[in-house]
Amino acid sequence: MRAFRFFLPVILIATLLIGLWGGFYLANNLGSKNIEFIIPSSANNKLTRIVNYIDENYVDTVAKDRLIDKAIRTILEELDPHSYYISKEDFKSVNEPLEGNFEGIGIEFVIQKDTLNIVRTIAGGPSEKAGLQAGDQILCVDGDTIAGIDLKNSDVVSLLRGTKGSEVEVLIKRKGSKNFKAKITRDEIPIKSIDVALMLNDTTGYLKISRFAKTTHDEFREAIDSLKSRNRNLDHLVIDLRNNGGGYLGAAINICDDLLEKDKLIVYTQGKSKRDNKKYFSKESGRYKDLNLSVLINEFSASASEIVAGAIQDHDRGTIVGRRSFGKGLVQEQLSLSDASALRLTVARYYTPTGRCIQKPYGKEVDYDQDYYDRVERGELFYRDSIQVSDSLKFTTPKGKIVYGGGGIIPDVFVPIDTLGQSNLLSSLLYVGNLNSLGFTYANSKRQELEAMGLNRFVEEFVIPQDILDSMLKEISVKMSVYQKLSPVQKDEINMRFKSIVARHIWNNKGFYRSGLEKDEMLQKLGLRPTT
Repeated sequence: MRAFRFFLPVILIATLLIGLWGGFYLANNLGSKNIEFIIPSSANNKLTRIVNYIDENYVDTVAKDRLIDKAIRTILEELDPHSYYISKEDFKSVNEPLEGNFEGIGIEFVIQKDTLNIVRTIAGGPSEKAGLQAGDQILCVDGDTIAGIDLKNSDVVSLLRGTKGSEVEVLIKRKGSKNFKAKITRDEIPIKSIDVALMLNDTTGYLKISRFAKTTHDEFREAIDSLKSRNRNLDHLVIDLRNNGGGYLGAAINICDDLLEKDKLIVYTQGKSKRDNKKYFSKESGRYKDLNLSVLINEFSASASEIVAGAIQDHDRGTIVGRRSFGKGLVQEQLSLSDASALRLTVARYYTPTGRCIQKPYGKEVDYDQDYYDRVERGELFYRDSIQVSDSLKFTTPKGKIVYGGGGIIPDVFVPIDTLGQSNLLSSLLYVGNLNSLGFTYANSKRQELEAMGLNRFVEEFVIPQDILDSMLKEISVKMSVYQKLSPVQKDEINMRFKSIVARHIWNNKGFYRSGLEKDEMLQKLGLRPTT
């Protein structure tokens, strides 16, 4: 159970992502429909009558819209785990990452000691054009002081996002300079779905895909073509889909189209309506079909991620590495409602080319939200033999490899969760010991020195400073003598985490992944580690 507690923050974050990015038809597939929410006449308008009766006669004032929203949510909860309702208040924030853009000033930020610190300005974005830099602090927005108050991330989003073309004035504090004002004209800001593309060595490229958005396929091609143009010996591609909860079906299909030969079945769907029974084949002669391929998955890889992994596995196209994926094979269609809210309703199921249903069991007899904990208890995350399979759901690939249905994609190469040397102290240091805040402070104070050092040298030589360790230990009220009892592996984990945080603040995602992948167990299983 110590291992479980250690990973709890990761579990919660990944579960949230799965709820947001579940794969569905939209825009480039079946499209969204603008409809009124109509109660069938056979129901005698029962819901409408009850809500109106409550609104007119209940002893206290009620929020009619909230009652309707709650009723819709309750109805959908009776159907399946992935049909859900999005209120008009939440629609924009839920949809933006899948659309691939938002409107704002183009910064990444962190709030530290009640002050807004700029971590990075988006290249070519409004803030960069206005002269803002990493390390700057924003003290005022449109004349209102935002430093020294109980500032939250949601407050920053509310203040700095806005309609394209609108202006916002900020007061900037910069180290070594006088405070100055800057006017920023808001614009459309891209949200990248590929976090990083880098070379692990002279012949192996690595792509981290965080979600499947409208822009993902274009990003995918741009990233691989860029790697190929700089590295003529590129012959192996690692696609990292860990913690990727899915997104647009079309993005997954287009990526498979680039990786498979022409006329290969990628995925098919089956639903009640004939229009939901579709087969998707590769249409082109695989732009990257000659690259050797490895795909990394884990228990939080879902939906569109499973479509890609399943197609690659079923066609013997590459090696799937990691742990059994989440098991979300229900297809949602988005219906836009007249008040700017939306409903995502399950209309079909996904099946891999061999006929495997991706969806894991659900229903009244199944505690769907308990599945991760059940996997922990069964030992599935630690031992391949603990993965439950059924001979009745056995399928065979063209080259004779046995694969199983029943929910999720079982990898070809199993890699257990890393629990080596974990302890409550290590967990406290990583998740309570103010690691992120200390990492930002250190990076900001040493920015010029670290930039001159260069990323490769930093990764090879950096060791967490003693004063940082002292601060972390003080935060959790632990003495240095207790820290010294940690094993070398545990100390190395703390150093790696801190190093990755610092690297991200200096070299963005490239620095974060270059540092964090250094001892990645899935890459090590493939005999790989970053060397360039």
